[in-house]
Amino acid sequence: MPSQSNILFALGIIATGSRVAAGPCDIYAAGGTACVAAHSTTRALYSAYTGPLYQLTRKSDNTKKDVKPLAAGGVANATIQDDFCKSTTCLITTIYDQSSKGNHLTQAPAGGAAKGPEAGGYDSAAPATGAPVTLDGVKAYGVFIAPKSGYRNNNAKGIAVKDGPEGMYAVLDGTHYNGACCFDYGNAETNSQDTGNGHMEAIYFGSCSFWGSGAGKGPWIMADLENGLFSGVNTKQNTGNPTISSRFLTTIVKGKPNVWAIRGGNAASGTLSTFYDGKRPNANGYNPMSKEGAIILGIGGDNSNGAQGTFYEGVMTSGYPSDDTENKVQADIVAAKYATTKLSTIALTVGSSISLQDTTDALSKRYISSAGSTVKVQAVSSSSNTSLQQEASWIVRTGLGHGDCFSFESKSERGSYIRHYNFELQVQPNDGSKQFAEDATFCTEAGLNGQGTSIRSWNYPDRYLRHYNNTTYAASNGGYMHFDDAAMFNNEVSWEISAALA
Repeated sequence: MPSQSNILFALGIIATGSRVAAGPCDIYAAGGTACVAAHSTTRALYSAYTGPLYQLTRKSDNTKKDVKPLAAGGVANATIQDDFCKSTTCLITTIYDQSSKGNHLTQAPAGGAAKGPEAGGYDSAAPATGAPVTLDGVKAYGVFIAPKSGYRNNNAKGIAVKDGPEGMYAVLDGTHYNGACCFDYGNAETNSQDTGNGHMEAIYFGSCSFWGSGAGKGPWIMADLENGLFSGVNTKQNTGNPTISSRFLTTIVKGKPNVWAIRGGNAASGTLSTFYDGKRPNANGYNPMSKEGAIILGIGGDNSNGAQGTFYEGVMTSGYPSDDTENKVQADIVAAKYATTKLSTIALTVGSSISLQDTTDALSKRYISSAGSTVKVQAVSSSSNTSLQQEASWIVRTGLGHGDCFSFESKSERGSYIRHYNFELQVQPNDGSKQFAEDATFCTEAGLNGQGTSIRSWNYPDRYLRHYNNTTYAASNGGYMHFDDAAMFNNEVSWEISAALA
């Protein structure tokens, strides 16, 4: 009988999370289409790569830390992040290029369509803990892009320009998307402006149907070629491009003179399907193409930054990869064994009634309470009237927007939930919309001040339920809103959860 180590070697995996088999970029190189950009926060994309995957910036002191794989070709060392970010919050401020080109991604600057919310109009960086996963049982973190977040490199080297051939893939969360523009990964303008048709070639994923669409209601894998999201040769629709929403999703776009293709499949099992392979779109400006060679993640070419999505890994190649090469890359992705893990680390009992007490002053007995449509912190006790006690009591529900997290229904206004709106917490009736469900979903973790529980927004994972001047917000640590003040942040986002007052 072969030893366990020999079996693991044959599978290309060892117990430390290191892959000894060829990685995606080794496979592309063997196919004659080498990687000119390789980005991942979850694993090395070359079998011999041992360098940094991404850089963290800790909000408590702005110290930076690189996260590397556990071993050559391996999964990211998430313990580095967990230790470095303990009792504070961290952002992913650089996603390193694992190729030799040095095409690292950093916060995107302002563009023609939108300015970001950070200083100088830069887009926000992704929170470090928004997208935990496992690869072959080993913990890692993806890049959770909320609206107004994004990354870019306008000075990339080796990326296809004009009508040059290229390929790209990205592994995404197929359940995290919206209908805004544009959650992209790929080739874009070098000046962050819309410079015309055909000046981009990037993977798009989402349900935006303003320019074009696939079959059904979406989401779809499409190509952002500038001034259009395309699913095939027709500018409006390709019914052969299906709605696709696998939890882990492989997405592929590739192009060469007057030919391009869209492919995709479940990143956790199975093979790729081809959704389009043919001529460029039948509109002016796309044949020949005028690609410029910048790299974007989570935004459009002109910094259109209203979209959301989650990115785990992706590459861009020099040359047009064959289907056979991409099929081998898909097999490698499946072999990495992406799987979900818990978003909430503090358990709450669905259906139970709770109250949430401020931990900054234990004697004050202040609780999160509804006051009409607003949510405040006010003093409540067992001697308070029934109405006030009910306003400070909440029913725990399964997260309306994500089943791993929670929503909080008002006991005084049944059918109404805590949600954030412009990052201020409100109590509103559930209107059944996707946006409401996501805004009303919160995940739990150990209290950042060492007491109780901290409760963060699911769709803006850097924003925590916080009281500030007796009003409650979804606040980030040292962010751009007045209630993001870093002073007292850890204390004001930590809550004692008890049985409901009413």
